[in-house]
Amino acid sequence: TFLEVVYLILHGELPTTEQFAKFDNEIRRHTLVNEDMQNIFKAWPSRSHPMGQLTAMITSLSSFYPSSLNPNRSDEEQNRTIRRLIAKMPTIVAMIHKKAIGHPIIYPSNDLDYVSNFLNMTFKHVTEDYEIDDDLVKALNKLLILHADHEQNCSTSTVRIVGSSHAGLFASLSAGISALWGPLH
Repeated sequence: TFLEVVYLILHGELPTTEQFAKFDNEIRRHTLVNEDMQNIFKAWPSRSHPMGQLTAMITSLSSFYPSSLNPNRSDEEQNRTIRRLIAKMPTIVAMIHKKAIGHPIIYPSNDLDYVSNFLNMTFKHVTEDYEIDDDLVKALNKLLILHADHEQNCSTSTVRIVGSSHAGLFASLSAGISALWGPLH
């Protein structure tokens, strides 16, 4: 799965069953975004560009997790920041999609796997159930795996350059998203 590949990239080896269960649980515990982020989000014009929204939402996470700004934080604090980012990204992207189509936000469901949860938040309606298509889950997992490590492109270089200044992870990734936004990426 995509999350197993994320674990591989972070730790240099695929997880054991026990390691993956712990990692998966840590991701699931951090899927919610602070309700105050919705206040920021709701203030944007409904037609604002999704990449601009994503950049701002990711940067704003540093306001909710100020310990992530400490360049001398412990490895455990750094790993918690990474897990938070991985967990909250699908929630934020689904929020952006829902805003674009004028629908209410769907909260994460931590009984669903990573990809199924994203699809549920993105396509479920508050007035009806959403049946998750297993083929779509498999396809999206493969797509995310293909994009998990795509070498040293413009956005990857940007994240690394900004991070080299000891900027926090959220600011570094936000800069990378801005680079990804460019049509020549």
